[in-house]
Amino acid sequence: MSLILNLDTATAVCSVALAEDCRVISQRTDLEGRNHAALLTAFIDEMLREAGIEPAAIDAVGVSKGPGSYTGLRIGVSTAKGIAYALSVPLLSAGTLEIMANGYLLLHPELSAEINTLLCPLIDARRMEVYTACFDTRMNAARKVTAEIVNENSFSDLPGNKKIIFFGDGAAKCEKVLSHENAVVDTSYTISATHMTELIFHRFREGTYEDVAYFEPFYLKDFIATIPKNKII
Repeated sequence: MSLILNLDTATAVCSVALAEDCRVISQRTDLEGRNHAALLTAFIDEMLREAGIEPAAIDAVGVSKGPGSYTGLRIGVSTAKGIAYALSVPLLSAGTLEIMANGYLLLHPELSAEINTLLCPLIDARRMEVYTACFDTRMNAARKVTAEIVNENSFSDLPGNKKIIFFGDGAAKCEKVLSHENAVVDTSYTISATHMTELIFHRFREGTYEDVAYFEPFYLKDFIATIPKNKII
């Protein structure tokens, strides 16, 4: 049995899970906002204590690599790299949109038999922008990861004869805008580190490791710093 610590801080949700292979044995999730720096290591400590496990027993660390929040990704990836380095264990990663699609299938297993359905996870970016990709129900990529401004023409390249399920924290932006005739908008989905457990375990078993020294998050877009208005003289 392999003990894997999974971290997901790519969005406003801060989520961690401890798993033996594909079985989650402990998890913590905060939905309240961007308190990742204060919560992440506290959550990890709580889980290990709850499970009666010493940090040295961890066999690998998995992390959601993005796209998503610049600050959230930096916190999650730097924490994952620090733990992997300190324990001399492998670092593994999965794309945030891939994790969301996998999680949606876990929550809706009946979709796995639908060959005419596509899953389109959406991560809220600024204003009407989202980070998105598209997967079939076998988790094959049907549309590459991209940043998109949501309007009535968005996703018009997707097949008109397939049902497209849009979900994630960016889905609310689509409800009154999308014109795709077979669009289904689901605003109920919340990302969780438990949804990456299976993906990370398979990469651990296959030996698909990241370089702890050089691994960086997948930001998709360059970070642009802004100056608060009350700081402008």
